[in-house]
This record gives sequence, structure tokens and C-alpha cells, in this order.
Amino acid sequence: MAQDLAKDQWKLVGPAEYADLYVINSCTVTAEADRQTRQAVRRALRQNPLAQVVVTGCYAQNEAEECAAIPGVSLVLGNDQKRAVAKFARTLKRPDEPGRVPVHIDRLTSLPAALLNGFDSRSRAFLQVQQGCDQSCTFCVIHRARGPSRSFAEAHVLRQIQAFVDSGYREVVICGVDLGSYTTGEVSDEVDLPLTSLLRKIADLPGSFRVRLSSIDPVHLTDDLLDLLSDGSRFCPYLHVSMQSGSTLILKRMKRRYGRESLIDRLSAARQRIGGLVLGADVMTGFPTESDRDFTDSLEVIKSAQIIYPHVFCFSGRPGTPAARIPRQIERVERRRRASILRDAGQTLRCEALNRMVGQHGSLIMERPDAAEKPGAYHGRLANYMPVRLEDPENACLTEICVQIQGVDSDVLVARVSPSE
Repeated sequence: MAQDLAKDQWKLVGPAEYADLYVINSCTVTAEADRQTRQAVRRALRQNPLAQVVVTGCYAQNEAEECAAIPGVSLVLGNDQKRAVAKFARTLKRPDEPGRVPVHIDRLTSLPAALLNGFDSRSRAFLQVQQGCDQSCTFCVIHRARGPSRSFAEAHVLRQIQAFVDSGYREVVICGVDLGSYTTGEVSDEVDLPLTSLLRKIADLPGSFRVRLSSIDPVHLTDDLLDLLSDGSRFCPYLHVSMQSGSTLILKRMKRRYGRESLIDRLSAARQRIGGLVLGADVMTGFPTESDRDFTDSLEVIKSAQIIYPHVFCFSGRPGTPAARIPRQIERVERRRRASILRDAGQTLRCEALNRMVGQHGSLIMERPDAAEKPGAYHGRLANYMPVRLEDPENACLTEICVQIQGVDSDVLVARVSPSE
């Protein structure tokens, strides 16, 4: 969207700067995400009460009229209309009265085929290879917001990655709503996931770059995929797994594709095959009917699998989902209590893992050469995703540098550029 607007003579400004047009790309995974979108509209209009505000993304797709009713919104675009934002912006006007906000929502069947020029960062690029989801988990509305699973053409993916690498990007993150369901659309007798075949071809592209996967379902962590990811010269030793729960009963009620034993088996297989693996995971707590035992099952998986980056969130009953209609809802205060326990467990594991890195060497991709010297600030990440702040950033003359870890400050590794650099 930013690229198309720039071609149309719009100038991108910082989030705190005055702007004539605000494009808010919304999420709707939780009720809190919806609230944050409404808050973002209000914040934009405080900066410039006369600005045009466009709301797009998943909240706009699922609740178009609700978005149109937010005071100050000029236009609502569904997910497939994002690429048209520059066209709409040419003639955009504030509506004369409430209820007259234009809404453009379609059937979620297309994918943009244009090549991206790049990102604000000159070190890491993101490439979506798959869109949509066919799973209909009982707590989720994303399959409605993103539509059925569909994939980018393999040739387009390879061409885009080569363009990124030729432009100097040293890391490419492969993204998808249900990444493991990537398909070429061709019938094949191969037992490999089509995603595995695609990643092999990506790994064979010329150039110096590393590949990281975004969130992936445990059911897609096949032995073939894990064996491929064990190639540390190309693939990052980091996986973010869409775990959700460690209880077989809750996973079944969520309509997930695996149980507790399968989850543990796949995480163990990943740990055995990928040297120095760091794990992250999406974990939900407070799903309706979740007992103390079910909650403990999730906690035990986090601890036993050493998930040091758990993305913990409380169950949010989305209107129209089966989970929202389950009678035995968990009280909000209890959901938050359990979430706090899971986050604390992740924090303990993360602290231990970070301290184990002291004295080691690693390859750092620089993201923020001018990172402020304050708690939580960092210059870049290692291949295993751990953030690093350099004590001597003036010595970092390259995008990718070798560093030695000197210590830990909060959740950030502190390092110096290795003498060999």
C-alpha cells in the first residue's frame, strides 16, 4: 500500500508527524485488536482533524459497517481492495454525514501479483507466499477475514526473493496465514509438503542471505521439512509454532489438527534436528471449559519444550464463532491470571537461554544502526531471533556482522563486534 501511494506522489511520514491521509491496516483476531483500531482512528484525527482516514484489513473485512460508523472514517476497504488504496485516495472526500462512508468489500479471491521494491529496513524483507485458511478453528474469525487458502505462484516467489537479495537484503521471512498449506496447485506424487519443495528452491537461489519462517502449524513440521531447516547455512534456527494449547481435550474443542502427544513429538523432533533451535509459540489461555489440568498441560509443554518466546493471549469470544457459544466460559480475571503465569514461565526460560549465550559468537543482521541506549533497545537479531545491542556500533560497517556476546541487559544480549571483523 505504501509503495502504491508513493508511486502516486504521496510522501510517507513518521507516525508522530502531521499527515493528510492515514491508512489503518486493522486486525480482528481479538476484541482488543478491534478496540485498538478504533483507538488508532481517534489518535490520527487528534493529529489532524481534517485528515482522511482509510480503514482496511481484517476488522474492515469482517465488520465493515462497524468500521464505517467510527467517527472520522472516510473510507472502508476489504482485504482484496488494499492494492486499490492509491486509486481511491485520489478522489477521497470526507463524507457529508454519518452513514455515508463508502465501503468496498469483495469475496477474497485474489492476490496481488506486483513485486515489492523493499521495506523501511534495508536488512530484513518479508514475503507472503500463502493467504487465507481452510481450517475454521472454533475460536477464530480469520478464515472469514482472509478467505480460503490460496498460494502465490512459485515463479513469482522466487523472482521476488531474488529481487530482495539483489537489493541487499540479508534475511527473508517467509509468511502465510497457514504457511504449511502452501501449494503449487499441481497434483504430485511427492510425499513432501509443497512448502518444503518451495523452500529447497529458495535455498538454491544465488546470493548471501538467510531464510526465516513465520508462524507454522505443528502438523506441518514434517521430518522432511525439519531436515531441510537443519541447514544452518541458509535457514535460521528459529521456529514460531501455532501451538494454542497443550491439552488434547482443549485442542479438540478448538478443532485443531493435532493433540498433545503429536505436538510434543513434533517439537522434540525439531529440537533434535535443528542445532541451537530457539522456539516461540502462540499460546491461548482461558478457552471455554479449560480446567486447571488443561492449563497445567499448556504450562508443562512450554517448560518441557523450552519455548522461550511464548506469545500468550487470553481467549476472546468473537461473535459468530462456536467457541463464543460454549456455556462454560472462563472468567476474565482467571484468563488474565493464567496468561500471567505462562508469560512468567516464558520469561524465566528466556532469561536462562539468554545467559547461556554469553561468551558465544553469532551472526548479527543489523536492523537499527542508531538504536537508543535504553532498556529494550537493540541493533539487530541473531539467526536464532535473539535481540542484540552492540557496545561498539561504530565498528559495525556491514549489514551482517560477526559478534561476541558479552552479557545480558533485560531481554537483550549485549555484544561487541568480533575482532576479525
